[in-house]
Amino acid sequence: MLEIDTVSSLSLALNSPNAADHMASYGPAFYQSYGASGQFSHEFDGEQLFSVELKKREAAWRLPEFGDLTRFDPQNGLASIAMIRVHLDVLVERSNRTRAINVPPRVTILPKSRVELGQPNVLICIVENIFPPVINITWLRNGQTITEGVAQTSFYSQPDHMFRKFHYLTFVPSADDFYDCKVEHWGLAEPLLRHWEPQVPILPPDITETLICVLGLAIGLVSFLVGTILLIISTCLSGAPRRRGPGRLGKESR
Repeated sequence: MLEIDTVSSLSLALNSPNAADHMASYGPAFYQSYGASGQFSHEFDGEQLFSVELKKREAAWRLPEFGDLTRFDPQNGLASIAMIRVHLDVLVERSNRTRAINVPPRVTILPKSRVELGQPNVLICIVENIFPPVINITWLRNGQTITEGVAQTSFYSQPDHMFRKFHYLTFVPSADDFYDCKVEHWGLAEPLLRHWEPQVPILPPDITETLICVLGLAIGLVSFLVGTILLIISTCLSGAPRRRGPGRLGKESR
């Protein structure tokens, strides 16, 4: 069973009483009875600043630099998760225990920067529409599980009360390797594999044949022009009048 709660929020309206320019929220927080997992987070303008996971019991900043500027006692987040757990137990006891609908997640995989073979890069597996927030995400290279160079975020909330999550893989692109982001979730009938491999430019056969024909035609044309020029030069040289020596002229004058 799952319960989600938005603990508190603060809106700062600067220009209009009906519009908030900035909004900070302590939460959403959730507790999931399966595996006894839970998370508390703090968001600003819809972006997560930090989170506290029940199992890790520490504050994890989305950007490590934020942790150098301020502090947050993880016990406050753990207390919120404990409160949600109590509410969940009461709801389960007093309700018919209708189970939440398992939603199939949406998976996208893309590189962090432009791919160049042999140059280090990062693959990002974006998993959205996660509900409930219980999921397994694994990286595969050439069909084999990878555990090195792997990182992940906590669950980020979506406006529709579902979640999204990011998994990262540091790698060096090679024409011989391919990668898959494997996602397992209750909303999927079977594990979902999102495939990715470097796109090495390869000319289609018809373009290759066209280039060969054009190249052959160009070589033939150049050969024809060179042959024509040589023929003209040869003709001009053979048709030019020859000089006669003085001895021969003397004989003819007699």
